[in-house]
Amino acid sequence: MLGGTFDPVHLGHLRSAVELREVLGLDRVHMVPASIPPLRDAPQVAPQERLTLLELGIGDTPGLVADGRELERDGPSFTADTLAGLREEYGSQARLVMALGHDAFLRLADWHTPQRLFSLAHLVVIDRPDHDCPLSPALSELIAGREVDSPEALMQRPAGRLLRLALPTRLALSATAIRERLAAGRSIRYLLPEAVERRIMAKSLYQQI
Repeated sequence: MLGGTFDPVHLGHLRSAVELREVLGLDRVHMVPASIPPLRDAPQVAPQERLTLLELGIGDTPGLVADGRELERDGPSFTADTLAGLREEYGSQARLVMALGHDAFLRLADWHTPQRLFSLAHLVVIDRPDHDCPLSPALSELIAGREVDSPEALMQRPAGRLLRLALPTRLALSATAIRERLAAGRSIRYLLPEAVERRIMAKSLYQQI
């Protein structure tokens, strides 16, 4: 599972999903847009529209799934609830992985029921080479004894471990910067899939009207 606001989805999101699948040997990657992210500002675009952009961005990419389950729930989009649904679907022995970026990882201890995440899935932190912040005491305690150093070690159990992973391609793209470019009337060409760009422009999303 790779969650996020995807506001909008861009090539960094999609390339990370492809490489996660390859490096970890995953059958599929569920890309799950958050409806109401608990620890972030509200997205600029409505949840269903962000899901549509994600579906356009994925297109026919093998192994990537645009998963709208969080849009069907009321209230905040708690990741533990999403993982519980995936665990129920795939069974108790399936290897489930939740991937998150380094910024989100640093706030993990503040998430809703963070211990429950490890009972449901492994966590994979997508490392950033320019981001080396110390861990808080609460986060250090949360992950104590869970970290492994390889995908092979991660996959020996269905859940409960943590792997920090540097992906082969590190695209320095940000949805915030893309929104700022759109608001300023600047080009977003080659920052996101053409189908996503076409819909954004056709519907005047993120633009000053």
